[in-house]
Parts: sequence; structure tokens; C-alpha cells
Amino acid sequence: MAAETPEGILLELRPAGVVVRFYAFLVDWGVRLVILYAAAVGNLIVGDIGFAFWLILLFVLEWLYPIVFELRASGASPGKRAFGLKVVMENGLPVTAAASVTRNLLRAADFLPFGFACAIVSMLTRPDCKRLGDIAAATLVVHARRDITRGTLNEVPPLAPVHPLGRQDQAALIALAARAPRLTAARLDELAALAAVVSGDEGRSGPDITRRVLGVAQWALGRR
Repeated sequence: MAAETPEGILLELRPAGVVVRFYAFLVDWGVRLVILYAAAVGNLIVGDIGFAFWLILLFVLEWLYPIVFELRASGASPGKRAFGLKVVMENGLPVTAAASVTRNLLRAADFLPFGFACAIVSMLTRPDCKRLGDIAAATLVVHARRDITRGTLNEVPPLAPVHPLGRQDQAALIALAARAPRLTAARLDELAALAAVVSGDEGRSGPDITRRVLGVAQWALGRR
């Protein structure tokens, strides 16, 4: 699925499915168990006061742990980061504090009637794989986009176009090259295929064609 930002930038969003989200949940669950176990061992020395602090820690880890990580730049808890996932708004923008609180408070509803049954059913029946908390908060758990570097101008040799380029053509090529690091590999190849006529590769697509098109962009910038 895709979302368009107010600036007119098209963001490609790949919702994460049940299996990968389950694995991420297990990692986060394990992290919290280790912290609670370590705190419990330390509290054996302190006694009743230590047990009170342990209960507070339990509350913090259960309710604030995911919120704190989701509001960071990565938008992901350690479990989600381990599997390349992140939480974003429906429009692809970073998750807001209100949305993060809402989606995590509703984990209690997702848990019902037992073992996150409602969450699993919701994710399996929706194309965007949203659980109830995501629906209420207008959020998505998506595969984090990995910036690519193979399409940047500094990595391709200049290539002369097969025919003279007008100013608009040159501007379009340079704009494509500037956006390359922010595009997925598939999207970059798709856009480069539309401009492949400048390199004599009309009707063809793929990483090699993309590099040739970006090579023409190099030439348009005077790097010959």
C-alpha cells in the first residue's frame, strides 16, 4: 500500500504480517522478562520495599516500554527493530504520542477473549494487518524502508545520452537521481524504466538499466 504526504511525496508502506509481529513480540517479551528477573534477584536483598519497586517496574515495562520506544526516531521497540519493523501513522508519518498511547492501551482489548485472539483475527482478515489498537489509533506496523545506495550519483559513471536532452528532460533526470537514496529498489527501477529512452534502453528495466539512466543524470550535471 502507499500513502502520500502533504508535501506530495509518495511513501510505499508494507504492512507487517502476523508471523513477523509475533516474533518481534517474543523478543520484547524476553527483554522484559530478563529485566524483571534481574530486578527480582536484586530485590531479594532489599525485602518488602524492593518488592514494591518491582511492582512499579512491572507496570512501567508493561505499559510504558512500547510507548517510549515507538516515540523514538526509529519508531520501534527492540523486538520490532530486530525484524526490521516500525510503527507509523496511516499516512506514513512518524507515530504521535496520542496514537502510541491509544494503540498500547488497547492491547487489553486485543488480548480478549484469550491469548490475543481478537488481534490475530483482525490482522488475518484485514489487508493492512491492523489489530484493534491500530484501528483505533490510525497506526500501522510496517517493514522499515531501507535506504539504498546503489542508485546514488556518486556510484555510477557518467553516460552520454543517445539523443540531445531538453532542459525539462535534464531536470527530470537530476530530480530522479536526487530522490534515488530515498526510494525502494523496486520503485527506483520502475521510475528509471520510464526514462530509459535517454540511455537507449527503452522498454527495458532492472538494476543495470537504472544505473545507465543515472549515468545520464551524471552527464547532465556536467560530470563527464
